[in-house]
Amino acid sequence: MASGAEGKTVADCENALEWVQNDKRRFLHAVYRVGDLDRTIKFYTECFGMQLLRKRDVPEEKYSNAFLGFGPEDSHFVVELTYNYGVDKYDIGTGFGHFAIASEDVYKLVETIKAKGGKITREPGPVKGGTTVIAFAQDPDGYLFELIQRGSTPEPLCQVMLRVGDLDRSIKFYEKACGMKLLRTIDNPAYKYTLAMMGYADEYETTVLELTYNYGVTEYTKGNAYAQLAISTEDVYKSGAAVELVTKELGGKITRQPGPIPGINTKITSFLDPDGWKVVLVDNSDFLKELGL
Repeated sequence: MASGAEGKTVADCENALEWVQNDKRRFLHAVYRVGDLDRTIKFYTECFGMQLLRKRDVPEEKYSNAFLGFGPEDSHFVVELTYNYGVDKYDIGTGFGHFAIASEDVYKLVETIKAKGGKITREPGPVKGGTTVIAFAQDPDGYLFELIQRGSTPEPLCQVMLRVGDLDRSIKFYEKACGMKLLRTIDNPAYKYTLAMMGYADEYETTVLELTYNYGVTEYTKGNAYAQLAISTEDVYKSGAAVELVTKELGGKITRQPGPIPGINTKITSFLDPDGWKVVLVDNSDFLKELGL
């Protein structure tokens, strides 16, 4: 029988890639660094209406983190904020775009943010050439949040936007390595960009990864602020095998082989996509145990 990468048969490769498409996955959290944890918690809870879900301090490793979102972690996408002792500023870089929050009344949300001293970088109003009302807010560390007017949704924390240098390559990578579906693309020649919405369900019901390609731009700086996106999986070992195959075809690399994290025993594997964006796949049953469920 014909062989694929590193001695694997064609059937092995096909089985690994097919398994990814049938795996039960969802976005768990986005991890990024902030200069003052309590300041950011206060901003997100008072301005955005998020809930502080849990907070922990790890003095032996000199960091603290906090998890915030619009519902419990076992069913909602959340942000994981990391504060490293003594570091009060980070470089966001040019590649990270924004997070997004869906709201039934963006105008009212903007007034709340302003009343709490928050910064609005784009006043609410329809998108250029469309009818959807949006605004942009900036948090104390400079991270942007798009505020999107939308009817009631089970997941208000609805987007993570990252810029990529080859949109077709990135779409294929996230389809094959992460089992995501291409939900829609938007090409805007007037403003010289194309968007691809990737995810595991309808974008009006759950969180999506928004990939942005700006015409002619193939590289971006990553900075040291945004860290990674975490996604659940039923089996990190099978997931890791599939990712290894996809990186050989499309680029990227595995940065942590599948296995348990020392101390907490949650099984993970991590990798970089072709643009260098980090993804961590987390064993779902282990993740629920972490939450005490």
